[in-house]
Order: sequence, then structure tokens, then C-alpha cells
Amino acid sequence: MLEAPIGSARFNNEFGRPCLTGTFRTLLTPASSDDAAADAKEWRGYHKPIMLAGGVGTVRPQNALKEERFVREGAHVIVLGGPAMLIGLGGGAASSNASGEGNADLDFDSVQRGNPEMERRAQMVINTCTALGEQSPIAMIHDVGAGGLSNALPELVKDAGYGGNFELRQVESADRSMSPLQIWCNEAQERYVLLINPENMNRFTSICRRERCGFSDVGAVASRDSSGVSKLVLTDRESKEYPRPIDLPMDALFPPKRQQDRNVTSIKPSFAPFDAMASLRKDFGDLGNAELLSKAVERVFLMPAVGSKSFLITIGDRTVGGLTTRDQMVGPWQTPVADVAITATSFSLGGKQRIGEAMAMGEKPTLALVDPAASARMAVAESLLNIGAADIMGDLRRVKLSANWMAAVSHPGEGAALYEAVKAIGMEMCPELNISIPVGKDSTSMKAVWKEDGQAKSVTAPVSVAISAFTVVEDVRKTWTPHLRRVEEVGETILLFVDLAEGRKALGGSALAQSFGAVGNEVPDMKNFDLMRDYFDALSQLHESGVVLAYHDRSDGGLITTVAEMMFAGRCGVDMMMDGIAKSGQTGDMVEALFNEELGAVFQVRASDEINFKRCFATCGPPPGLVRKFGVVKSKGRQSLTIRHAGATFATLGRAEMQQWWSKTSYEMQRLRDNPACADSEFATIADSEDPGMSYNLTYSPAENIMPLTSSISGFFGKAPRVAVLREQGVNGYAELAFAFKAAGFEPVDIHMTDVLDGRSLADFTGLAAPGGFSYGDVLGAGQGWAKSILMHENTRREFTDFFKRPDTFALGVCNGCQLLTRIKSLIPGAEHWPTFVDNASQQFEGRFSMVKVEENSSKPSVFFHGMNGSTLPVVVSHGEGRAKFPSPNSLQELTSSGMIPLRYVDNRLHVTEQYPYNPNGSPAGVAGVSTKDGRFVAMMPHPERTVLADVASFVPREAVDEWGEFGPWVRIFRSARRWVG
Repeated sequence: MLEAPIGSARFNNEFGRPCLTGTFRTLLTPASSDDAAADAKEWRGYHKPIMLAGGVGTVRPQNALKEERFVREGAHVIVLGGPAMLIGLGGGAASSNASGEGNADLDFDSVQRGNPEMERRAQMVINTCTALGEQSPIAMIHDVGAGGLSNALPELVKDAGYGGNFELRQVESADRSMSPLQIWCNEAQERYVLLINPENMNRFTSICRRERCGFSDVGAVASRDSSGVSKLVLTDRESKEYPRPIDLPMDALFPPKRQQDRNVTSIKPSFAPFDAMASLRKDFGDLGNAELLSKAVERVFLMPAVGSKSFLITIGDRTVGGLTTRDQMVGPWQTPVADVAITATSFSLGGKQRIGEAMAMGEKPTLALVDPAASARMAVAESLLNIGAADIMGDLRRVKLSANWMAAVSHPGEGAALYEAVKAIGMEMCPELNISIPVGKDSTSMKAVWKEDGQAKSVTAPVSVAISAFTVVEDVRKTWTPHLRRVEEVGETILLFVDLAEGRKALGGSALAQSFGAVGNEVPDMKNFDLMRDYFDALSQLHESGVVLAYHDRSDGGLITTVAEMMFAGRCGVDMMMDGIAKSGQTGDMVEALFNEELGAVFQVRASDEINFKRCFATCGPPPGLVRKFGVVKSKGRQSLTIRHAGATFATLGRAEMQQWWSKTSYEMQRLRDNPACADSEFATIADSEDPGMSYNLTYSPAENIMPLTSSISGFFGKAPRVAVLREQGVNGYAELAFAFKAAGFEPVDIHMTDVLDGRSLADFTGLAAPGGFSYGDVLGAGQGWAKSILMHENTRREFTDFFKRPDTFALGVCNGCQLLTRIKSLIPGAEHWPTFVDNASQQFEGRFSMVKVEENSSKPSVFFHGMNGSTLPVVVSHGEGRAKFPSPNSLQELTSSGMIPLRYVDNRLHVTEQYPYNPNGSPAGVAGVSTKDGRFVAMMPHPERTVLADVASFVPREAVDEWGEFGPWVRIFRSARRWVG
């Protein structure tokens, strides 16, 4: 967990896909409560780990189905992307074995190696083709996964209704010594197989050349032979002994599907009941209520499934693409407690609202130790409660699920357990709720085996289903978060608890039980499907009414965790009244009520809206007493949780202390992995109860029209000034930057470095915009390869030099584009004191929402920051090399005195800072961006273009969005540039 997440995050960051939700769980427990010696016990856990990656996107209707009619006789069979390599050979087979059962050669050969920069190039080819609509040269497409080309090519031509003739040596290979089997079967990633009709090959070739993406023309589709047989034929022109290694009828490769029969035996585990009070007394002795509860909370909050996942979140880019409206981080203090991930579908509004897509997860594998069916039902239910935070109009039929099943089916009892779980949701729960499961995957070898001192050892995972729920969002602005609103902001508020368990309080499989090394014999479950439908009907009405201020479901850690996380997000206190929730004020009953993980949710509403809230539930049919007022938000900055029963105080816990417990595991992991001084600095900020949080303090109105009247009129009737949005291979932040300039009245034009190297002139452009990304995969340093492609080509160097010398031009470099401009500063007049940007002080990629201050040079007309001087506001940060390193000791002073540092990082008290995490990279004097003295050329590490839209930001006050309209504060720098151009 120190290294593997970095690999996945780096791939995601470099490819350019936001990572917006996830989970982290650990487990190791005996498979039963018998008294067998430790060596003889059967163990359950994740020695063979689960890593789940998935996503959601949008597909145009005309591209949704593979249809034979698009493919014609003679269509070319193309392998697009990277070359064949001796990696991932037998990977699909290796992953189907129990870990430790394979031989060393297979383990070595099957290891994959990713190349996200190559996948980005392949994706750009696909994007360009699909953007052509009906003129797209792609007739059919298929990914290359398990089995490599041996699986992908036959499936591709089969879907087209043809056979295929392929030449093995036409496949581009990185290693000429590879055998035919290795070329045909390796699972090297970043490859797709396509069918291109003959008349479209020239267009396809030119697109690939522009994007510098390799492809191989490996053959053609083939009709049935004279005997009516459709065949797959593979030739090898370099082999005299086996010139035709494969010549098979397609029917032999794709025989009719037959149902597989398996005989399995059901084995019911034997777990003792979990006695929470006995466990607490055993470990902590005869403490009072408050002390005992405090110990229980600390233990539970340290559990990875419950506590902060921050160390897994900030390493990932969550904003690339400029359409993220809800990521994991919530509120002014950026607390990782969001229930749902949401993206806007496009940059344009759909009427007066912005539609989008929502994704949420659910997984409850610890329950499967006792009841696999209950585990599956609860996983689905958890995903639904999470996605309920989005405005989905309460229609469960619009929710689609992905079910990823993991089990050791050959282990005694596990085949039957898997059947029970699949039946519970696939044949019962989901059909009853009118929810479909159109996609999913499985791994049926979830067992690790090894030898220790000559003795066989094994650990078997429980049946584990990870549910990902997806749906359309009607209005992204109506998303609820766990961010409790303070009394000073919204007036007196109350907390309402909706108990979907109808009073059940099973502690089996809970974080509390696991923290004491126990499981229990009674677990939470969801069987009242009518109640779930009624609940979503009520959610629909509540989204429409707008009365809900905050929302969070009850899940890992129980009700006390739900309320505590809402407190963390809002930095406020809560009075909890447990009457009617706990059976009594006795410690055992209170612990049971606070830590059970049955289904439920907590809502914050204004006190004056209580009747309206309950009316939404009353009209839907849930049973009486389902909704209970159980808390109020404290005023005057009192950041503590007070728990009462029958008017008596049971315990009081401080927000800062609880949040440090909750963050401790993440902090310790971060400290081991990154710069420990940075981890210490961030952990210390939790205890600062006076921290005001992020804020928007603007010296201007985002809605203001700053264009002179004459420019507005001429711009309306004339041609918009053109901006070259410059791309190099590996750049991924081009779309949002192009939109930002488009929204300000420019005409953005996509210019690849291939175009410039081919002689495309920059003379007809007023502006140049260099986006973020990972050009050349940041090999030899961020921006270095991109800069060298300009500096080391004489004609290209001259083209950029001429552009920068013109008095009517401007340039903006963002992130990787900033690194580019500072690497070619020798071409930019007045940029000799600019720094380069090197590794962050944390020694880690930083994806954050950081406060900055605008300090424009008031003595010069501003190109990018007109009227913004003195404003402080949050901005997106996503980089691994953002720390300014100046060429000489006096460079910083020279830039400061000349007014050439327009942007600095500030803390939440609005002071320029070098303190982590407020300054995410350790730049001296908080330097976040630099400019030339005349302000025409600006290089900045933050991403203003990613939050140009008012509702696309990790934190925006709701009232501000209504005031600003469609666009947020950062649109100003693009409008300012448009004003300067005139």
C-alpha cells in the first residue's frame, strides 16, 4: 500500500483521467471461532489483494453498438498503440491461479508494464476519429486484454461477421527475438485492434502520424471460403517450417456456449457472538462511560476501512478534463468524506442546469465471513445510499451497476458462498428494484499459498463483491455532501436520522468487531426492498425541495463515524440525543447503537424545515418512526461531540482529537512514503480549531463584463482572435484550456507540435496556450522533452522566437505548459530571471485545492489579471514538479521588485506561505506563477482553467454559485486577456 497505489495513480495522472472515488480495506482473521492452534487455523484475508479500477464515460448513440454493416470486404485489420513486448505473457492465466501456485517463469513473464503516455497517444487517435462523426475511419474497435492479440483479433473479426487473414511479422515488435507465440499471446498494454475500410486508410494514417502513435496493418477480414467456412488464418513469412501456424475455422474458436455445471458444498462458518462490552472491558478495564467510548472510537477510527484515505487521494489528479464537480475532498478544509463522485457531461449547460454522471461504490466483504448473501445485498445497498447524494430524480431504474466478484471457488464452501451471493442480488434484489447489472468482472482464485519452515500456509479471501453504481445526474449543483453547515452561516439546524434497518443493530462484521480481532455471528442485512424504493422516492422530493444542507450515509464505523465525519468536514460541534436510537443509556446499548453498521443516513436541515423534510418521507410510504430528530449543530465554534441519553450526558469527545485518530493511519502511511516533515506539517493542521478554512475574497465580480463597448461590438460582428492551444505527446489538459479561452471570446485552435515541426506558422495567432500534462512522460524532467523539441529544431525555434518578439502576442503556460515556458525562457524577452520548476518538497505528486493570492503589477497594464489584484481564492493544483528553483540568489528579489510574481500560495488566514500543505510544493516565498514585466507572458503551476465553470470545483459556497452565474472567478484571467487584445 506504500508503492502499488503510486503506480496506479501515476498511470491515471499521466493518461489524464480523474480518480474520484475508492476504498481501502484490510483483513486477516481466523475462518471460525474454534480453539484450534494458530498453526492449524484456517485464515481469511487479503494476502492476495484486490485492486479495482473502473470508470464511467459517455458514448454517442451512433457509437454504442458494433454493427456488421459498417465493415466491408477487404477492411484492414489494425493494431494501434505500442509495440508487442515480452511482458504480460500468460497474464490472464497467471491471475487465475492461487498466488504462489505458479512457477517462477510464469510469474516473471506475466508481469505487466504500463505506458500511460502511449495510451494517451492512442486515445488521441480514437478521439480524433470519433470527433469526425459519420466520417470516422474506424469501422469497429476492440481492446487488447487477456490473451493479447490471440484473443483480440479473432473477437474483432467475429464481431464484424468475418474471418481473418493475418501476417504475424506485420505486428510491430520491440524485440526482434520474440517467438511467434510471444508475439501472438503477449498482453502488452496500450493497444487496440481496429477495422478500417480501405477508402479510409489514408485519413487514418495521417491522424496517427500527427499524434505520433504507432500502428500495424496486420491483415484483412476474410469472407467464407468456397465450402462456406469462415476461417482465421495466421501466416509467418519468416518461418519455413511453420509458414501457417494457425488455420482454424472460426467455429472452433467460438463454439456454442454451454452451461458449466459445478458441484459445490455449502459450509456454514462457526463464529461466536461478538460481545462488545466484554471486549472493551477485557482490553481497557473498568473505565467510565466517556473513557470507554473514547477508546472504542480511537480503535475504530484507526481502521483503514473507516479512517481517512487522504494518502491515497492527494497522489491522484482529480480535476483533469475540467469537468469534475464532486471529488473525494469536501468543504473549506478539504476533508475526504464524499459519498459520490460526479462529473459534468460537457462544458455547456443543458438549459438552466448542468447534467452529469455519478459514480459510487459499495463493498462489505467482512459480512461474507458469516453471510455471503447479506454481504452482497449490503454492498448494493451501500452503493445506492452513496449515489443518493446526487440528484438522480429518485429513479432506481436509471442506476446501472458493475459487479466485480472475487472468490476462491475451489476452496471448500466458497463455490456455494459465491452462488448464494450472486443469487441474492442477481436474481432477487436487483430485479426487485428494477436495477440492472450489465457489466462486471470476476477473479475466482482469491487464495495465497506458500511454505514456511517446510509447512504449507494459506490465506483465503472471503467472497468479495465490489459494486460500482452509475447513473445520470439531473443537476450537478444539487449534490449533497457531508459538509455540516455552521449555525453562523445558515442559522439553527438539526440532524435527522433515517434508520433503514428498522431498529436492527447487528455488530457482526463491523469495524468495531474487527478492531478487537472478532467477527460475530449476526451481520447487517437489507431485505426490505420496498423501503429502499420509498427512500429513493423521498430523496427525489428532497433534492427538488432544496431543504437538505448536508447528507452522509451510515456505513463503516457506524453512526458515530457518520456524525464525526460530518463534523470534520464542517469543523463544528454536534449534540447527539440517542433517545429512541439506543435501547437505554447503558454503555452496552449505547455502544451497540453507535457502532453498528446497518443501513441508514443522517441529514442536516434548518430547524424551520423539519416539517417539510418529514413530509417528503410521509408521502412515500415508509413506516412511521423511520425518521428521527437526534441532533443539533452547536454554535459559537464549539467543536465537540456531546452524546446524551434521556437528558444525561454520556460522553463528550473533541473534534480535533477524533479527527487526528481518524487521520492517524493515513498520516503514518504518508510519513513512511513521502517527506516525513511534510506529513507532520499537514497532520498538525488538524488540531488548529481556529483555522478559518478556504475562502473566496474577490476584488471583482466574475459576472462583470470587462470588455470595452467598441471591442464587444467588433467582437460580435468580426472574427475572434485566435489562440494556438499547443500540444505535445503526453499532454492531456488541452480541452479545458481551450474551453476557457473559448468562453472568453477567443477562437482556440488545436496545434500539435507535429504541425509546427511540419512548418505550421504561428504568425496568424494572437495567443499561445500551453496546457498541462506529462509531455514525453516527464522523462529527464517535466517539460524538458517538449522544450528540446522547440530549442533543437532550427525552424521551430525561429517560429517561437518570432512569436514572442511580436508586441501584439501573449502566452499562458499552465502546469506542464508552465514548465515548458520556463525551459524555453531564453526565447522570451524579459524572462531571464524566471525559475525552473523541480520536484515538490513532499517528494510526491500533489493533487489539491490550494489558496492563492493575486499580486498584479499595478504599474503596468495587466494582460491576465485585470482588476484581480489582492484577490485570494482557491485554485486547482496537480503536479509532481512544482517547486520554483531560481537561477541565481537575486532572481527572486528581482522578480518581486519588478512585479513579476502575479500568483503566490497563501494559507487559510491569507498569509503568503511556504508551509505544507497550504504551499503544496515548497516554492520559496509562495511563488505559484511568474510573468514578464509587461505581463504578456505568464507561466503558472496551478490550473485556473479547470474551474472556469462556477459549479466545477471541489469547494464553492452554494450562495456564490447563484451569484456568479455560469462562470466562476477564474474565467476572469481569460476574459482579461481578451480585453487586452481588444
